Amino acid sequence: MAKKNNNSLPLTEQSINEIYNSTDLVVYEVPIYQRNFAWEKEQIEAMINDVCDAWKAKKETYYIGTLVTHQKEEVFEVIDGQQRLTTIYIILKALGVDFNNRLTYRARNKSDMALKYLGEENANDFKSECDDAIMEGYKIAKDALENQELIGNNDYTNYFLHHVHIIHYRVPRDINLNQYFEVMNSRGEQLEKHEIVKANLINKLSEDRESMRTFAQIWDSCANMNRYIQQKFQEKAIFGNALDCFQIKDYEELFNQLNKQDDEQPKQKDLSIIELIQSNTSEIKKTGGDKEEIISFQSIIDFPNFLLIVLKLMRLDEENFIPQEFILDDKELLKAFDEAFRNLKGIELQNRVKQFAFYLLKAKFLLDNYIVHIDRHAEDKKIQEKSPWELKKGKKENNDNNKNDFSPNNLSGDSLLQKKLVHKLSLLEVTFTPRQRKNYLLYCLIYLFKCDDLNDFAAYDDFLEKLLDKYLKDIYLNPKELNEKNTPSPNAFDGRLLRDGNVYLEIENKDIDFVKVFGDGTEISKGIPLFVFNYLDYKIWKKYATERVEDFKKEAVKTQFFDELGCTPFDLNEFQDFYFSRTRRSLEHYFPQANVKNSKELDENKINCFGNYAMIGSAANSAGSNWSPKVKCDRYLDSSEKIDRVSVSSLKFLIMMQKCKDGDGKWDFENIQEHQKKMVDILLG
Repeated sequence: MAKKNNNSLPLTEQSINEIYNSTDLVVYEVPIYQRNFAWEKEQIEAMINDVCDAWKAKKETYYIGTLVTHQKEEVFEVIDGQQRLTTIYIILKALGVDFNNRLTYRARNKSDMALKYLGEENANDFKSECDDAIMEGYKIAKDALENQELIGNNDYTNYFLHHVHIIHYRVPRDINLNQYFEVMNSRGEQLEKHEIVKANLINKLSEDRESMRTFAQIWDSCANMNRYIQQKFQEKAIFGNALDCFQIKDYEELFNQLNKQDDEQPKQKDLSIIELIQSNTSEIKKTGGDKEEIISFQSIIDFPNFLLIVLKLMRLDEENFIPQEFILDDKELLKAFDEAFRNLKGIELQNRVKQFAFYLLKAKFLLDNYIVHIDRHAEDKKIQEKSPWELKKGKKENNDNNKNDFSPNNLSGDSLLQKKLVHKLSLLEVTFTPRQRKNYLLYCLIYLFKCDDLNDFAAYDDFLEKLLDKYLKDIYLNPKELNEKNTPSPNAFDGRLLRDGNVYLEIENKDIDFVKVFGDGTEISKGIPLFVFNYLDYKIWKKYATERVEDFKKEAVKTQFFDELGCTPFDLNEFQDFYFSRTRRSLEHYFPQANVKNSKELDENKINCFGNYAMIGSAANSAGSNWSPKVKCDRYLDSSEKIDRVSVSSLKFLIMMQKCKDGDGKWDFENIQEHQKKMVDILLG
């Protein structure tokens, strides 16, 4: 059953069966101004394979894209999506599916003939009269389906018909199609999912033109993920005279302020929904200076996935909302927004849309100013040895409206506190880089949303410290939350950390035993997650930065510090320059696996344990993975620096090499066990 929008916007989620086998017979007509069918092998096979993967994964719904049509009586003129629609038609024919609705190409007999004879025994007799691309597409589809034994597989066919969905956008009859085509042609592609969400939400405010305009203005300002929101949206009523705070309490105050300012502006023409979908904030209402310097960075998240985090954040106040069932994956974007607003009507619905706009704007402010981002020059080879991470708050230094002196500065003026905040946030980001795993960003935003004093950076640091400790002890050292490969279950984080819309940080696991979970070399480890290595390196750095750094001029203090690490002293600059590299995702065996067969003492069990592991950059791993411990020590500790340094990737690895150097290249099971014990002691405090 198609899920229809509660309001008048003609946006419908339909299964393939509803598209091609509806109760009311319809014709999909590809107009003459559209190009011929042009999809090739790669695109056709990708559609078949993607659906097959979704079927095997037992996904309830798989979204295959969008279809835009303009209805003329019983005919749907295909404005956008005809390549996808034709490919679906071809696949259905290859599967041997009969259906009621027709697909036709206006004034193109060869295309219509090809569609007519697809799958027919006598198709070759009419080959010269048929469109070659469609006929070849059918052959490609049939071969791909046969190779995976999908033809005749009723389960796959049923899944394709009923669980593969398309978003059908019916352009209203009163829309100026020429204007629509101009927009589509300038884009050269179909509407993105987040643009469909925008259209849907704007339409829910259709009875309030000022609020529609305000919503579009907020949305467009937030959509630029690589610029400070205060630069794009310089509203002093929201961000203060210095543009460095968020002083709006709720959505009512937000819309009252912005709608009020709109009333003070020269009267602008009303924009249609289509214009609002495609709008640019500067076209609706100019909010920044023309000569303003552009300050940009690389955001850690894209806009569609950020929308999902904001939506989940907002929905935490719902009585029956189950956070564990809300998936942070933009493939679920349309479904997530449909579920969030489906049962609301009237003023309640409009207020909820406005509330989402409030959450979106505030979350973007917090993301830009209180979460790390990446220096836009981070890929420059000249600065790759430096940390790419920035944690800076934007501020307008001069309140003179005629000057555009907006600039970002370190969040905290305390250099140690600033480093601790950067290290902890970048630790989380390099651990949870995939968009589906950014639970930590949700938890940080929950804290920041409810924080009474956003300038209390010590309290923020304490929150992050407790968050990391909660991750380690209640998830990564809790066998109940780990699978057979010691990877946390999908719901482990929300299940342990979310309580009544708040982040719960009390430690519940009373049976913390590192060896019980990750082993000690007496038997092969089931796996050790990236987080454990990252958190250990942070703990090592913190031990240097907070416990000893002021007293290191005393030789006895320095010696004691390195004794606790399990090695003799080495260059302290390695700690000072440490940062979490975005490439540190390669598991290194310090004693290499390739050398086990020639070792009398070490076997697979003994080398596959925490004491012999380090997480380093992939380039270093590929270059020296089979080097002996002594060779690694000699090459990577070479003061000439002919070999790329790996210390920036792992302090643990640097300690292992120094310990090996202390023993004149010796690295046996005794060394492995001693090193593991020292590291676990530091990790668990």
